[in-house]
Amino acid sequence: MTYTATNSSNNRNGNAPHSKNAAHPYRSSSPYQQRTSPRDNPTQQAIKQAVDFLIEQLQQGKSEMLTAYLTAMAQFHSYSFGNILMIAKQKPTATRVAGIRAWNELGRYVKRGEKGIQIFAPLIGHRRSKEDEPDENTTELNKPQLIGFRIVYVFDVAQTAGKELPELERSISGEVGEHRDRLLSYITQQSITLEYNERIAPALGISYGGKIVLLPGQSKAEEFTTLLHELAHEMLHKAERRILTTQTVRETEAEAVAFVVGKAVGLDTGLASADYIQLYHGNAELLAESLEIVQRTASAILTAIEPPASAAVAQTEQAEAEVA
Repeated sequence: MTYTATNSSNNRNGNAPHSKNAAHPYRSSSPYQQRTSPRDNPTQQAIKQAVDFLIEQLQQGKSEMLTAYLTAMAQFHSYSFGNILMIAKQKPTATRVAGIRAWNELGRYVKRGEKGIQIFAPLIGHRRSKEDEPDENTTELNKPQLIGFRIVYVFDVAQTAGKELPELERSISGEVGEHRDRLLSYITQQSITLEYNERIAPALGISYGGKIVLLPGQSKAEEFTTLLHELAHEMLHKAERRILTTQTVRETEAEAVAFVVGKAVGLDTGLASADYIQLYHGNAELLAESLEIVQRTASAILTAIEPPASAAVAQTEQAEAEVA
């Protein structure tokens, strides 16, 4: 199913946005629109390369690459945006990555001949010039700070063998479980009111800005994805961003967020989300401008609805990968 917008609200129904819609030119913090130069930091160069590769693949009709990028956002939402794109580009089928040391501690080893996946790890140190003299600010100068990035290598679980790994709690295959309760709690924390009303039919959900209205009678999985879509509108499409984006941009971003979060919690969102994603064929630039926004929003929602144990495991694996 696809989404459209009605006046000042966003609604979910059966009408796809017209493909001729295009984004209005505007500047943002997104690296896609600020196209980096060779002198920029290596992470932004990597992001640019990954996005350019995605655009090339989409222009060749290979829409599965887009699905791989969004799936990587679901699998590795605690990783930085740049590292997510690097993993997806090098190993689209990756599901769980870690450095060699981390795999060894888990009783597994990397298979002979396997090629590592490059990601960036932060370099933490002390940055002082020769002119810096000890004084009352010495303590401030000696504080660790980010001084750059370095390339490290991680490996997907499929590239390893050894002891069986425990399943993460979020791999639940088709049921929303307690994620719905956590999502409702998160919506309340954002000061957003939730209502049910049959009058919005045939729309499944509408975002009014501070209020979400859902059509009653949906299955739990369908209601969950509808709620994700409308929450994305609430989080993303207010004030200036709503004015400077088109209906197509807003709907693709909201649906991509629903896809990423749904995928992460084990829902099969293929029918509702993958069909809509096909609209990016011929409109690759729209996705390029929105990917980072989609990732940040989906990550914020997933952080809020993940069980504490799963979140801790994800963060530990990321930290181990970065020091590998």
